[in-house]
Amino acid sequence: MGTIPLPLFLLFFSLSARAEAGNPPASPRNLAMCLSSARLTNYTIPSVDPSEAAMLSYYRVLNFSIENLRFARPSLPKPEAVVLPDNKLQLRSTIICCRTANLGIRIRSGGHSYEGLSYSAGDHTPFVIIDLMNMNRVWVDVENRTAWVESGATLGETYHAIAKASDSIAFSAGSCPTVGSGGHIAGGGFGLLSRKHGLAADNVLDAILVDPDGRVLDRKSMGDDVFWAIRGGGGGTWGAVYAWKIRLVPVPKRVTSFIINRAGSTRTVAELVNKWQRVAPSLPDEFYLSCFVGAGIPELDRIGMSATFKGFYLGPKPEAVAILNRRFAQLNISDSELQEMSWIESVVFFSGLPKGSSISDLKNRILHTKTFFKAKSDYVRQPISKRDLVRALDLLSDEPKAYLILDPYGGAMDRVGSEDLPFPHRSGNLYIIQYLVEWTAYDDGRRDEFMEWIRGFYGFMGEFVSKGPRAAYVNYLDLDLGSTGWTDDNEGSSDPVAEARVWGERYFLENFDRLVRAKTAVDPDNVFTNEQSIPPSGLGLGLGRDEVGTWDDDHGACSRMVERTRGCKGIIL
Repeated sequence: MGTIPLPLFLLFFSLSARAEAGNPPASPRNLAMCLSSARLTNYTIPSVDPSEAAMLSYYRVLNFSIENLRFARPSLPKPEAVVLPDNKLQLRSTIICCRTANLGIRIRSGGHSYEGLSYSAGDHTPFVIIDLMNMNRVWVDVENRTAWVESGATLGETYHAIAKASDSIAFSAGSCPTVGSGGHIAGGGFGLLSRKHGLAADNVLDAILVDPDGRVLDRKSMGDDVFWAIRGGGGGTWGAVYAWKIRLVPVPKRVTSFIINRAGSTRTVAELVNKWQRVAPSLPDEFYLSCFVGAGIPELDRIGMSATFKGFYLGPKPEAVAILNRRFAQLNISDSELQEMSWIESVVFFSGLPKGSSISDLKNRILHTKTFFKAKSDYVRQPISKRDLVRALDLLSDEPKAYLILDPYGGAMDRVGSEDLPFPHRSGNLYIIQYLVEWTAYDDGRRDEFMEWIRGFYGFMGEFVSKGPRAAYVNYLDLDLGSTGWTDDNEGSSDPVAEARVWGERYFLENFDRLVRAKTAVDPDNVFTNEQSIPPSGLGLGLGRDEVGTWDDDHGACSRMVERTRGCKGIIL
């Protein structure tokens, strides 16, 4: 395996010393010293360097990837440091240094966590943001239809690199280009190609994970349970995924896309939604047709109840028109409302980028319009009656800043077992509902009112959606479902697993217990934690890792803990 470079040996030595000394107070200064010894310079620690220039740099980097302005308020706790590693070795060193300094870790790839969990923590949790934005490289293998994608690459950067290499392959993932691939894949990752080719996580072939002890593990060395867990079990829980090896899927030279709006009375719109829910999940796999419903759709700058249908078809326009006229005649679609384009042009078309944006604009990490928002989610397994849809849309019409996004399942989604990956929402689900209420700084004084409204609407919808438990999608994080309230010194719940089960089974259903086993294997000390991360078993009972151990600089031997669990062969330096 070779000799470990001296700076890294010192890191492991200091980590061992930390374990022997218990849990000393968090020390940003120790973090700075450790990072410097590891030759990592791209970081900002305001308590160590409070100069005006350093503070400006700190807030610029901190706020750059905060996509939900609810979590940008000055009164909220801020990280002790933001570190931007450039490569795998620097990522590894950063994790070890954070542990040495007794600081919590938040991993941020794109900053789209709905509850800000990739860049925030509680009042009494000193923490560091490890921002992956500089690790955004993508390597495409056209011949084998695969790619390696660093976790800091956005979906837009990933799509751009794939299209540059070939116009006949694609990746099945989401439509928002500024979303980080790391967090998106970690939660499953649904998108326009999912009914044909499955989730982003379904198309992961390998991954490189840096675990809490700084070991760099691939699919084989991390083991089946951990490799299973990282593909849909939620981000920020298992370690830091440096990169993903993804399967690329074939796409035709020309695809068909459309975004059409149909406005009318509540009853008229309810009738369209009623038909949509009976058609969209059973369309050919090549067809994706979503529905946005609200009294004020933000991207259309429109007031008044309407339904906006976003359609994508892996084929020519005449085929798409024929399918829609046969299956969804009520949409009354015309040829002129559909457009043929390349797959990468369709990515721009659905991206939400300003009109006239080019393919190269997909590489821009800046979200053009940031807002305050709260979201929730539900799964629908039986069609909602027309009568109840009218009732729901009547209630929705009372809040113009709220809207629903209905995404169809079916197709390839139905042909993957609910236990094959942590993401369990497979056969039997017709569609997912995303509830959103969105506002600007001008209306932020009404924040509590908006939050109360969406919770009330969610409560009303409980009668019509999945039950036992009422399911939710982990990429639409919702702290209303519950959170872990225990701390590192085990104050709070004596059984964190039981506490997490309340929300964990809603995201993962019967997969929750296997996720706990995977967490216990890879991170028994719960180094990678947030308010809705999977906890290890035994932590609340004092049964966590009892020893970190040391490294033998001459022989590169494993720590005693590693020897006891997996052996040395899993370590890749």
